[in-house]
Amino acid sequence: MAIPFKPAPAPPPILALPASAPAQRSPEPGPPHRSRRRSPIMATTPAEDPEPGLPPPKALCEQPRRRRPCVLLSFSAARDRFLRGRFLSAGLRPFSVRLPSPAGTSTVVHLWAPPRPARRPVLLLHGFGASATWQWAPYLRSLLAAGLDPIVPDLLFFGASSSTVPDRSDTFQARTVKAAMDGMGVRRFAVVGVSYGGFVAYRLAAMYPEAVERVVLVSSGVCLEEGDLAAGLFPVADVGEAAELLVPRRPAEVRRLVKLTFVRPPPIMPSCFLKDYINVMGSDHLEEKAELLHALINDRKLSDLPKINQPTLIIWGEQDQVFPMELAHRLERHLGESSRLVVVKNAGHAANLEKSKEVCKSIIDYFQEPGSSD
Repeated sequence: MAIPFKPAPAPPPILALPASAPAQRSPEPGPPHRSRRRSPIMATTPAEDPEPGLPPPKALCEQPRRRRPCVLLSFSAARDRFLRGRFLSAGLRPFSVRLPSPAGTSTVVHLWAPPRPARRPVLLLHGFGASATWQWAPYLRSLLAAGLDPIVPDLLFFGASSSTVPDRSDTFQARTVKAAMDGMGVRRFAVVGVSYGGFVAYRLAAMYPEAVERVVLVSSGVCLEEGDLAAGLFPVADVGEAAELLVPRRPAEVRRLVKLTFVRPPPIMPSCFLKDYINVMGSDHLEEKAELLHALINDRKLSDLPKINQPTLIIWGEQDQVFPMELAHRLERHLGESSRLVVVKNAGHAANLEKSKEVCKSIIDYFQEPGSSD
């Protein structure tokens, strides 16, 4: 059955900005056929306290429509266009933040954000998968209706974000996300992280307590230790097997991942569709993604994990097979009174997708509680 979607208008091309030139905010871009003028660059404000070793953003530009491989009758390509259309119809626009790095390296963070200044910005960090659009599309309209402005980046090596810097740590991911938020002129914000995105969200909160107001961690095993793999807590025995699971390269590996992450996986997963997904959405930066997992898990110890002080909501699928419930309780004990655990019934590791309405409501309710920022 065909997936209906509204074709997204092609945004204007990337604009270069000299380092010494002041940036200007542009109005929301109109349909491309009405004008041939390029939209000015969106406003940026230099970071007040740039992170040592990571220079402030060089330019913040309108991001051109990303060209996927031309695949006839591709379900994944059609799905990707449909999800991009949902972001555009919700009022978000794509941007790229270019972060010059030392020794001739470079980093580009692609993100979606409102064209106007954010009211109550909420940073949404995705987990392993195709890109941010595939995981956050169901949340946009509800968050916006609640007065929350989502800012949705692709983490490095996912979607259109990339880096030539060899650092694969969650610390470097957090630094680049913070630099991107500085480039957007956003100084304080709440953050929601799913799975791997939760590791980055936690590190962000620990490194920048003056910027991160509240934290929501969804199915994110930040309290895991490398020894937990050998102890049998997970469905994999070592980091290499974890990389094979979370960075699938063959249809059989995709089937295994889906069956582990969903309580009710699709009963039929034809190989032709899975190959199409891998070719169109899952073939970029495979080695880098595997390196992210090695950097995350190797020698990881709970005793090395800092304790964040921000109010933190922990959301977990009751039947999570990737990060079992033991890790949710371990995290709650680690954070103490500043945390609260919400267990989602009949949901697995992909609770954010299986029970998106329930998870979204928990997030909104948490951010609207008395004491949260206005």
